[in-house]
Amino acid sequence: MPRRSPLAALTAAGLTLLTTAVTPTAALADTPGGDDAPLTVTLQDAGSGDARPADAGAAGLEAGTRRTASRERGTAALAAARRTTLRDASRTESKDTFTPGSAGLGDPYFPLAGNGGYDVGHYDIALRFDPRTHRIAATTTIKATATKNLSRFDLDYSGPAITNLEVNGKRASYRRKGQELVVTPKEGLPSGAAFTVEVSYAGAPKAINDKALGLEGWINTKDGATVVSEPDGARSWFPANDNPQDKATFSFRVSVPVGLTVLANGEPKNPGIVPVRNGYTTVRWEMSQPMATYLAMVAIGKFKVTEGAVAGVPNITAYDPAVAKKSKYLHRTTAKAIAWESKVFGGYPFSSTGGIGDKLDVGYALETQGRPVYDGGPSEDLEIVHELAHQWFGDSVGLRSWKDIWLNEGFATYAEWLYQEQHGGPSAQSIFDKHYKQKGSFWDEKTGNPGRADMFDWEAIYLRGGMTLHALRKKIGDDTFFTLLKTWTEDNKYGTVTTRDFVDLAEKLSGQDLDPLFDAWLYKAAKPKL
Repeated sequence: MPRRSPLAALTAAGLTLLTTAVTPTAALADTPGGDDAPLTVTLQDAGSGDARPADAGAAGLEAGTRRTASRERGTAALAAARRTTLRDASRTESKDTFTPGSAGLGDPYFPLAGNGGYDVGHYDIALRFDPRTHRIAATTTIKATATKNLSRFDLDYSGPAITNLEVNGKRASYRRKGQELVVTPKEGLPSGAAFTVEVSYAGAPKAINDKALGLEGWINTKDGATVVSEPDGARSWFPANDNPQDKATFSFRVSVPVGLTVLANGEPKNPGIVPVRNGYTTVRWEMSQPMATYLAMVAIGKFKVTEGAVAGVPNITAYDPAVAKKSKYLHRTTAKAIAWESKVFGGYPFSSTGGIGDKLDVGYALETQGRPVYDGGPSEDLEIVHELAHQWFGDSVGLRSWKDIWLNEGFATYAEWLYQEQHGGPSAQSIFDKHYKQKGSFWDEKTGNPGRADMFDWEAIYLRGGMTLHALRKKIGDDTFFTLLKTWTEDNKYGTVTTRDFVDLAEKLSGQDLDPLFDAWLYKAAKPKL
């Protein structure tokens, strides 16, 4: 049924009451020009019964006003009232116009990642995994709030075939276009309204294979699967607003055959004896702090699990026996690193920690929130220090744009240097000096905006990102620098930031103009002068 609302009572101008009829249509996307067209709003004169399309807009209203003004001989008072009426009608019409949400949030490196028009509050991912076929049967439920009047909206999704899709409990039409899942609900979603999307799907998820960035997303293993999704691989296994700007809490319900172990972000919610049904058990995990979609993780396989505590939170680590040689110290080193980092960077931001060693053959580790994943097991203690430093820098304090990736990797790299400096190794200054001697291509990229293909460049982002922080430390002094680290993580906990935010805070705490320093170290493809 149409949703009706009053437009305005135009008594001051001697006009009859106008009402609006807003009729959302699920077939909008299939009509000529429908992809970008708003829902049609009909304006009806309650006195005459005549209707006209909202596309007539102010012109139609003005014509009606002219007729009334003519009857009243066009007095100056009525002319003033007419102008007020037009403004009020325009405002009300805007409120009752429903338009599509954008496909993408404008990230310069991933323009289609994320979607406009709504904000996600929570994901509930329920999936059943068959290790023989590596197929899943899953339902992802998304709780979100519209930030504009939505006629339809997009989700990022590249996963298996969809079997059902509902919005607010009603079947909704949808179509798939590349990585976009375009959803048209039966009724428009008013700005500010909470809504629920339920997407069911089944099949074998496939990793995203990016020529420049490698494999990401759902990674099948010999005995199960593990997820590592940076930067935009979440869409490989669940529909999402896959952009780091839109953090949400997560729940996971994963059913696997008896004998397999399931780990995920957060903490298990059904510890102890788990019921068995038809040879399967269902394990529940929950991440109660906001998380970017690329950091969401499940790991399924035959793992050796160790539990403990550090910094007042559970420490849950696990590794595949196939990578035992590199992983046997994972639990102990995780505890040691978290204890040290909590002193240097401020209180640990999540309700549990840990790590997972598995054989993925992707060639990297990833700071999945609360519980990093190490391909092949951690190569050394510093790799654990690095990934756990991301819990502060990258996970809790997240990026608003991927061009600022140095805020993640530069900080985690400098954490390695500080750890060595404070644990009997080389000083951060000596490490800086060694890299500063580099020539040629070492200085060819811009650390603060390296381009999509080079966003994980070891020299430009990791090493020179760490060097930028050391140059800042030398400029503002140790006391201010270490205060800055803790203030940064506390002020921006669970939020998203830009490089400009960091520069502003550094200038505020130091009382110095730091633009020249950051410009030289981040935005020039040249060796900065000391």
